[in-house]
Amino acid sequence: MQRLVKQTLAIKGGSPVRTKPFPGYRTIGEEERQAVNRVIDSGVLSKFLGCHHPDFHGGSEVQALEKEWAGYFGVKHAVAVNSATSGLFAAVGASGIEPGDEVIVSPYTMSASAVAPLVYNAIPVFADIEPDYYCLSPASVEERITERTRAIIVVDIFGQPYDAEAINAIARKHNLIVIEDCAQAPGARLQDRFAGALGHMGIFSLNYHKHIHTGEGGLIVTDDPVLADKLRLIRNHAEAVTGDWSQERPEIAGFTNMLGFNYRMTELEAAIAREQLKKLDGLLEERIDNVEYLNRELSKIPCIEATPVRPDAKHAFYVQALQFDSEAAGVHRDVFIEAVKAELSPIEKRESEGIGLSVGYVRPLYLQPLYQKRRAYGSDGFPWTADFYKGQVDYSRGICPVTERMHFERLFYHEMIRPPMTRADLDDVVMAFAKVWERREELS
Repeated sequence: MQRLVKQTLAIKGGSPVRTKPFPGYRTIGEEERQAVNRVIDSGVLSKFLGCHHPDFHGGSEVQALEKEWAGYFGVKHAVAVNSATSGLFAAVGASGIEPGDEVIVSPYTMSASAVAPLVYNAIPVFADIEPDYYCLSPASVEERITERTRAIIVVDIFGQPYDAEAINAIARKHNLIVIEDCAQAPGARLQDRFAGALGHMGIFSLNYHKHIHTGEGGLIVTDDPVLADKLRLIRNHAEAVTGDWSQERPEIAGFTNMLGFNYRMTELEAAIAREQLKKLDGLLEERIDNVEYLNRELSKIPCIEATPVRPDAKHAFYVQALQFDSEAAGVHRDVFIEAVKAELSPIEKRESEGIGLSVGYVRPLYLQPLYQKRRAYGSDGFPWTADFYKGQVDYSRGICPVTERMHFERLFYHEMIRPPMTRADLDDVVMAFAKVWERREELS
């Protein structure tokens, strides 16, 4: 390391620490190939029918996946969908959200979990995040609640479970539904419960860059049989079957939000997901081991702070998020991280994406044009300007100071924790940070 540290920084013309691509994250193997061939040989690639029929619930692979997923995560119901985004939309609909209602959401997550209320003409209200765990702050959630609030969409961001004890207590106090976006946290736990099973409904992602994947896909879990039926209806052209269902199941009569969506998963995706689920434990433990090593080594650099794991929790580490102290470094985070990136190489098969190291995360969502211009449907500000909305919502810069501080000043994250990263690969990551730290005067 000393030899490399003495070299000029790569961003200033020196030799980088690493030029060989980091190993790609590949979880698809022979097991998935055989599962796909099984489906192809059957000739049934999907078996959903959007009418009152036994196949309303899909084919054998979908139903087997739902059973296995529910068993793994210790819940009573799992509903397969074609994406986690569809799952979020379905969960909001199943919650009975109506036009003009308010839903508290996170400003620091993928955009779909904040957009979901708008699908039903409800209004997203942004609460701030915790400064250490980055999930929704219970105190900020409590401050944002009004008489119009009907639900909270929490996010297990980066794989960290949300503060279920505090936020669930707030929800019970105000009679609110808790929807848990655990797209980044399969296998994470809080005490003895899996992430996804901490609220009323939890949504998992099988998108191609998640822990386990089918290319696209998702699952919703719940212990509530009525919510489960609502989710199944919304998934598959609800308006075509509610009349028949209401005769056999009078408790579902009068369901709201029974619109004709198609959120159905194919038999191919389900077959792959069944094999992927078997690999989750091993893949997760490798991530945890890699993060623990990097936390230990990178924390030796005075300007870098490791992110703690919530007490009594198991983190799933979608990525490794850390915090940067510009005062300790004598240089701004963005400048320092650009120099580190110059010392490293891309990830194999993803070279066009650049180095898997970034500052901030997503720009605080309320700063997007959608919220700044308040245009979701049409050009006149609907649904914010609709007669049915009686509230006032603020999307100005400064409403979530912790989020903004993390994004613009302190937080950075990287993907170089995923299997099959070796200890030598991780050491190159550490060496790149150490080299920039030791030669940071070249940056000023």
